[in-house]
Amino acid sequence: MTNIPIRRALLSVSDKTGIVDLARSLAANGVDLVSTGGTAKAIRDAGLPVRDISELTGFPEMMDGRVKTLHPKVHGGLLAVRDDPAHAASMSEHDIAAIDLVVVNLYPFAATVAKGARRDEVVENIDIGGPSMVRSAAKNHAYVAIVTDPTDYALLAKGETTLDERKKLAAKAFAATAAYDSMIAQWFAFADQGEMFPATLPLTLQRSGEPLRYGENPHQHAAFYASTGPSARGVGQARQVQGKALSYNNYNDADAALELVSEFRDAEPTCVIVKHANPCGVASRSSLAAAYEAAFACDTVSAFGGIIALNRPLDGATARAIAGIFTEVVVAPDADEEAITLFAAKKNLRLLLTGDLPDPARGGLSAKSIAGGWLVQSRDAGRLGDLQVVTKRQPTAQELADCRFAWTVAKHVKSNAIVYAKDGATAGIGAGQMNRLESARIAAWKAKDAADKAGWGEPRTIGSAVASDAFFPFADGLLAAVEAGATAVIQPGGSIRDDEVIAAADDAGLAMVFTGMRHFRH
Repeated sequence: MTNIPIRRALLSVSDKTGIVDLARSLAANGVDLVSTGGTAKAIRDAGLPVRDISELTGFPEMMDGRVKTLHPKVHGGLLAVRDDPAHAASMSEHDIAAIDLVVVNLYPFAATVAKGARRDEVVENIDIGGPSMVRSAAKNHAYVAIVTDPTDYALLAKGETTLDERKKLAAKAFAATAAYDSMIAQWFAFADQGEMFPATLPLTLQRSGEPLRYGENPHQHAAFYASTGPSARGVGQARQVQGKALSYNNYNDADAALELVSEFRDAEPTCVIVKHANPCGVASRSSLAAAYEAAFACDTVSAFGGIIALNRPLDGATARAIAGIFTEVVVAPDADEEAITLFAAKKNLRLLLTGDLPDPARGGLSAKSIAGGWLVQSRDAGRLGDLQVVTKRQPTAQELADCRFAWTVAKHVKSNAIVYAKDGATAGIGAGQMNRLESARIAAWKAKDAADKAGWGEPRTIGSAVASDAFFPFADGLLAAVEAGATAVIQPGGSIRDDEVIAAADDAGLAMVFTGMRHFRH
C-alpha cells in the first residue's frame, strides 16, 4: 500500500514545540490520539481528546515513567505487517490496534550533559522507550509514519502519508537514534570512563545547510558537517554577514587562519593571511590596520585571493586596507558598522563573525581519513614552556620575543616548516617541502622578493629569528638561515647531530634555544 490514512497516532515528545497544533490538526481529521505523561497533559489542557498510553496497554506507567511504552500492544501495533494474515490474526487474538503514526523526540541527553548535570541525572536522561518506538515504527515504514523532527509536522496535515514520505521519515528517524546513541556512547567513553581512544569511536555529524557546490575540485562532491554543543566554536558556528556561500576550500582555509589567529587571542592586534591552508603573512602591531599592512607586506603575491583572520573586531580603517585587493574570506570576532558598510560593496567577499575566538589550548580529537580507515589523535594543544639555551650566546629579549612569535606561526605551517620573524611579523615562510634545507631557502627567497617589491634596503630576515617545526637533522638548514641573516634560532632539538648543529650556531654567533617539542603538521 502506498498511501496510508492516519487513524491512530501515538504522540510522546520531550520537546513540545508545535505538538498541540499538530494534535489539533490530527484531531480535526478524526485521528485517535494516544499519548504519554506531559505530552498527554499538554494536549488535554488544549481541550483536545487524548487517551493515555495506559488505556491502550492496560498497564499503568510505572517506575517514575521508565516503563510505559515498552509493551506488546504498542510495539505490536507498530510492527505488525498489515496484509500478513498471521500478523492480522495475532492482532485480533491479543486485541492489538494498529498505530499509523508515531511522533517522538527523545529525552534531552545532550542538553543535560551540557549544563553540567550530575551523573545520576545524566543517566536518567538516557531515553529507552522513545528510541524503541522510533526503531519499530521506522522498520515498519511500509505501514507506519515516524516523525522525530517538529519541522516535519506539516507533512501530516493532509491526514495520510505516502510511501516516499515514510521512507524519508524512516531514514531521518534511524539517523536520529544513531546520533542519540552516539552521544551517549561518547559520554560514557570520554566523560564517564575517561577513555581517549575507546575500542569503538562513534561520531555524530550534523550537516550544516545544503551540500557545497563542490569539493577541493569541481569534479568532487562535498558537504560541511558542523560540530554541535555549547563548546563548539569556530568557522562552522560563525555568522556569515555577506558574500557567496562558503566553498570547501573556503572552509578549509578559513579554519587554518582562525586556528592560527586564535593563538594570538590575548596578544596585541594581530592579522593572519592564509593561502591554501598555509600562512603567507602574520603580524602583530598596535592597530589592526597596521597589523594587516605588515602581514600583507610579507608576501603580497600570495595574499591575493587569500583568507584573512583577525584577533580583534574589524574596524573601518582595516576594512579599507583589506578592500585594496581581492580577498575570499575575512574572519573576525566582530565588525563595526563602518567596516560592514565598506565590505557591502564587495559582493564576493565573505565576512564571518565568530564572537569569541576558539581556545588554542582546548582538548578534543582530530581525525583524518586514509584508505581503509581513520587516523585519530589528540589536538596539537602544545604550548611553549621553559626554553633551553644551548649556545654560548644568550638571546636578547627581542630575539626571544621573535623566536616565540616565529614558533607560534610555524606550528600552523605545513611540514617541513621554516619561519623567519622580526619585530612581531613574519619575514619569510617556507612550507611543505620534502627537506628542511629547501624550506629555509624558499623562506629566505620569499623574504628577499618581498623586500624588492617594497623597496626596502634589505630583507626582513636580516636580524630575524628563525623557527623550525622539527629538529635540524644536519647543519645545512641552519647555515641557510645564517646566510639569510637570522641571528636567533628556535627548534625542538633531539637530533643525533644536535652537537654538530649547536657548534655551527656557535661558530656563526647565533643564539639558539630548544623547545623539547615539535609541531609536525601534515
